[in-house]
Amino acid sequence: MSEQTLRRSITVTQGVALYVGAIVGAGVLLLPALSATRAGPAAITAWIFDAVLGIPLALTLAALASRYPNAGGVATFVTQAFGSAAGTVIGWFYFIAAATAQTLVALTGAYYASSYLGLSRAATFLLAGLILVVATVANLRGIKVSGRLQLAFAGTVAVLLFLALLVSVPRFSAANWTPFAPHGMGEVGSVAVVIFFAFFGWEAITHLAEEFRDPARDVPRSTMISVGVITLLYVGVVVATISTRTYGSDAVNRTVIARLLANGFGGPAGTLTAVIALLISLGTANAFVAATSRLGYALARDKAFPAPLARLSTRGVPAVSVLVVGGYATLGVVVGYFAQWGPETLLVVPNSLVIMTFLAAMAAGVRLLHGRARVLAAIGTVLCLVLIPFSGVVVVIPVLIAVLALLYRRWTRSRGRSEGEEGLRETPAGEPPAGPHLVCGGAPPPLPPFVGPARP
Repeated sequence: MSEQTLRRSITVTQGVALYVGAIVGAGVLLLPALSATRAGPAAITAWIFDAVLGIPLALTLAALASRYPNAGGVATFVTQAFGSAAGTVIGWFYFIAAATAQTLVALTGAYYASSYLGLSRAATFLLAGLILVVATVANLRGIKVSGRLQLAFAGTVAVLLFLALLVSVPRFSAANWTPFAPHGMGEVGSVAVVIFFAFFGWEAITHLAEEFRDPARDVPRSTMISVGVITLLYVGVVVATISTRTYGSDAVNRTVIARLLANGFGGPAGTLTAVIALLISLGTANAFVAATSRLGYALARDKAFPAPLARLSTRGVPAVSVLVVGGYATLGVVVGYFAQWGPETLLVVPNSLVIMTFLAAMAAGVRLLHGRARVLAAIGTVLCLVLIPFSGVVVVIPVLIAVLALLYRRWTRSRGRSEGEEGLRETPAGEPPAGPHLVCGGAPPPLPPFVGPARP
């Protein structure tokens, strides 16, 4: 019987659509004005740097996925290169980064809605919490956003960014570009770390690399075109933000796309944009809860997370994991409200963790790949390392989480050995010791479809 292979059907155009759908999300609606406020017009340099970094990241991840096709993604690559302990740490990084990002997604929609509904700060955070509650309940009932609808959300964001650029051109002023770096060029590096959130997702379609019609030719083409499209959208809207000086206060920074469109079109454009942003945030939060809960399920199944997260409901949903993910994100909203935190404060958690995740993936590429692919991985490693010094004290976050992950791993392994020894002592002579391989005929419980962390 011949070995079954994946159908190679993805074209270059479809690959570009998948990449753009994985990268462009609700998170970018917050960042253009925030970056300009922190670094002035020089913020444009940070956006270009992060966009260029996407080239070695995407190509290296695709090469690794072709060699090690596995739903575990980056954690699998790191495990192959550096061992299971390193893979466990990366799994924790990904889960916490994705769960925290949900808080930011919900706040994005709430900020846009509140600016045109005249909501108080308390009502804004309450709306963000409601978005997360709806997303959590929907997932418990097995209601998930389809891949096509998620792609439509990303396409809508892309259209909003492009329109914001076009309608702003008549109001461009060269005077708004001086002084270029009012806070010094050192601030540009810090901004490159902050806005990295907008570039999460290069790993999201690595598991599809083998399904391109001609992977060796089409994956690099799709990557390069995608980098060009995303750079045009992101850099374009940042240019519009700076050229019209639509930044500077929290109220403007958090709703910059709606304000650009309202200033360009007039009338109800801003209100319509706010409604669209709210719906996109709700859909993205739904997809985030679905994806992150399944990551928690997989980690628990592999004993990297507490066992209850691997329990399935009668609907085949990892209900405990869904509740943990939704509860964690909602707690982030509550803490943010009482601690007077804005999205720029919460950004440090997913940014620090994902930068370290990508750094580990690039290092794995250097160790596992050969030829041109290894060179690209080395370039990606260097570019990721460039960002680390600008992270400042937030590098403590991945260090602390790595320590927790390794301590938990050590505890579970030592407990497993103790239980194994106890079981051997209690097993009657002549009978094999019971174990997971004997439960349910040796078959694991059905695993819900695994999808990587969704785009913020």
